[in-house]
Amino acid sequence: MSTPAINRADDYIGLVDVNAFYVSAERVFDPLLIDRPVVVLSNNDGCCVSLSDEAKALGIPMGYPWFKLQPGAEKLGLAARSSNYELYGDMSSRVMGILSRMTMWTEVYSIDEAFIGLGGSLDEVHAAAAHIKREILRLTGLPVCVGIAKTKTLAKLANQAAKKVPELAGVCVWDRVPESTREQLLSQLPVGEVWGIGRRVAKRLNAMGISTIQEFRDADQFRIRDKFSIVQMRTLLELRGTPCIPMEEERELKDQLLFSRSFSEPITDREQMEQVLAIYAQRAATRLHRQNGEAKVVTAWAMTSHFNEDQSHAPSATVSLPSHSADPVVLTRASKALLPKITPGIRYAKAGITVTELRPAGAEQMLDGFVSTQETKQVGPLLEKIRTEHGSAAIGLGSAGLREGPSWQMRREMMSPRYTTHWDELLTVHAD
Repeated sequence: MSTPAINRADDYIGLVDVNAFYVSAERVFDPLLIDRPVVVLSNNDGCCVSLSDEAKALGIPMGYPWFKLQPGAEKLGLAARSSNYELYGDMSSRVMGILSRMTMWTEVYSIDEAFIGLGGSLDEVHAAAAHIKREILRLTGLPVCVGIAKTKTLAKLANQAAKKVPELAGVCVWDRVPESTREQLLSQLPVGEVWGIGRRVAKRLNAMGISTIQEFRDADQFRIRDKFSIVQMRTLLELRGTPCIPMEEERELKDQLLFSRSFSEPITDREQMEQVLAIYAQRAATRLHRQNGEAKVVTAWAMTSHFNEDQSHAPSATVSLPSHSADPVVLTRASKALLPKITPGIRYAKAGITVTELRPAGAEQMLDGFVSTQETKQVGPLLEKIRTEHGSAAIGLGSAGLREGPSWQMRREMMSPRYTTHWDELLTVHAD
């Protein structure tokens, strides 16, 4: 979505961030998780990717392996949930929809964050932000924090303050905070806390004697540009209140689409790999249809685990299609170019499909002889319609249409129901 520049004295940028998003989404539909330690796990129930405040209080770090926590989880009262991506995606869409109705503009930054535009005096902006926070909680059950400032970088800092300072009640308008308090905060925060300053840059800044955000902000901007790049110079100017990071326009198509996942169980034969490739290729076709796009190049690949010291194999195959296409049959056939390179007996831990050289569908009119039969019959849109009405597993082409779930699929043994996207998994309320 295109967003205007901040150029008026009463224009402000806000950052709205859902607190512990995955955990909060789970709590909306399962009140028994409220006020107890909860973690949400990564693919294959591997590591903690979202933690409640109660879980953090137990000393559990982000990324900690679940198999180490599981033996003592019951004693700690710790609850775990597998990642429920459909639920989180739908809840995210609801939050972004609310924001788009209540703000001048909205720029989605991630699944749980969005920049927004607000206007008015400092008191009016604060009141608007507090209203947004209340409405999102009322309409979705999700708690958010809001940071407001003149630049994106300062809005990020304000959002951190809104989370960490209880007195702010989840809303921080940077310019409403007393200057002495702001300066004290910036003098205490390490420079690595700044949005856009990574570990490597932070180490180099430390070597230059710049260890805090305040010291970075007050450094010579041209020295920073010469020592690093214009990107870091812009970040410095943003900390001074000068907007330098433009609002991004949502692109109709990305440069590429990638579908890959680690397997819960290694794949060791071509038959199973064929099923993997068919499923991923048809997911790519579905995404292309949704974006009204087409691809020219299909790359299929597989790899063994980095920890498999006895076997190391990473085959790949790239196919340039006769013409741009989003036809699931064409993409599936192209992906099978990898199969002859699969060595039976090798324990493949991951595979994927990448489609590149994307363009809008119908950008060039094709002669009838070069259009596939499936595209003429609109097979792709038909499959998408069936999946939309009956679920993603309702239909598939070839081995991707097998009803029984393949053994290699991602392990999510503690996944909650997909309350908002599947009729048969809707929340049931029993009246006493």
